[in-house]
Amino acid sequence: MSEALDRTLAALADPHRRRAVDLLRERPRRAGELAESLGLTAPAMSRHLRALRQSGLVEESHPEFDARVRVYRLRPGPMAELKAWLEAAEEHWVDQLSALKAHVESKAR
Repeated sequence: MSEALDRTLAALADPHRRRAVDLLRERPRRAGELAESLGLTAPAMSRHLRALRQSGLVEESHPEFDARVRVYRLRPGPMAELKAWLEAAEEHWVDQLSALKAHVESKAR
């Protein structure tokens, strides 16, 4: 497993960060909007957003009209890597379960 995938899984281990990702799937959002939606204080939301940024899951931008405002959006790369890893794991278990089924059925005859 790659270090990037490890960072993605670690970031998604927290339920608040998973919920923030769910909200960001809908559209980019301001940090304050995310905090309000999740019922978190600004400092708590800041810590969660820092973890999501460090994992590469989100990126931050500033509107031209106000550099103090931070808008967050999802980055597709980390989730695509996670999806590929999960598909490979699923394929492995499907193969394993198919082999087990074949073995059990052959013993039942």
